[in-house]
Amino acid sequence: MNILVTGGAGYIGSHTCVALLEAGYSVIVADNLCNGKEETLNKVKQLTNKDLTFYEIDVTDDIAVNTIFSKHEIDGVIHFAGLKAVGESVERPLTYYNNNVVSTMVLAKACLTYGVNRFVFSSSATVYGDNKVPFIETMDLLPTTNPYGETKAMSERILTDIVKANPAFSVSLLRYFNPVGAHESGLIGEAPNGIPNNLMPYVTQVAKGKLEKLSVFGNDYPTVDGTGVRDYIHVMDLAEGHVVALDHLTEGVHVYNLGTGQGTSVLELVNAFEEANGIKVPYEIVERRPGDIASFYADASKAKRELGWTAKRDVIAMCRDAWRFEKNYME
Repeated sequence: MNILVTGGAGYIGSHTCVALLEAGYSVIVADNLCNGKEETLNKVKQLTNKDLTFYEIDVTDDIAVNTIFSKHEIDGVIHFAGLKAVGESVERPLTYYNNNVVSTMVLAKACLTYGVNRFVFSSSATVYGDNKVPFIETMDLLPTTNPYGETKAMSERILTDIVKANPAFSVSLLRYFNPVGAHESGLIGEAPNGIPNNLMPYVTQVAKGKLEKLSVFGNDYPTVDGTGVRDYIHVMDLAEGHVVALDHLTEGVHVYNLGTGQGTSVLELVNAFEEANGIKVPYEIVERRPGDIASFYADASKAKRELGWTAKRDVIAMCRDAWRFEKNYME
């Protein structure tokens, strides 16, 4: 089966390409490389000893997307491509709405045109907003804390409406929590362009000496130590969750949380990193970041019940694998 992976050169996308290739799928990647590198795809090939097809395009470009669909007999789409920084979305909302929502519509339209009925969407726990934890799939969506969350909620609603109008169209909405870690080989991992927006690559770059210290955004939240609590999930657990969701996809809309079901605070993650790797990570407390909420973690029981999927790798493994990649990574 040929699977189109948008954003496949990025962090989660590249690890999912590994999981797909190892599961026997053929992979076509579409990525504009705004937050990914073609070299990452070469490493995916090296890891799996399998080839893939790459198109450097922006998936908001309907002509370019239709060209791919016309050239290949595509059996399913996994849509990762999108801007993903919560803070940046507050500062640049129009950019986020245009990129994240339009890309979903362009891809969905192409799927309907070419008879592709399997669509896995990369959503986010941010759609829950400031709901009561743990977050469960039946909750009302409250993503108004930031535009990024709104773009994911909008895309979910668009895809849901498309299924209502086209019953043969099958969609899996994967709301995942905070991906961290790297492939255990150390060949691929999280390598953001510029200063990282996410916690783990910031921690690893401080540990490596590329950055002076970690900024911890707020220590006055109502949490175990005042710092924000998140459900950190190993990126390979997340990647494997996409393959399982694709394998189990049936008609209709299916919504799943992909998380561990456990919350870890920023300082707890820093301590785990130090324990796993024997390296101190200097940090300072700074003001809260716009759009952030105190705590979120998953109720992941539905994915276990319906897909047979659970996260297997713990926080220590996440920290160890992230550091292995950072040590190996050359800009």
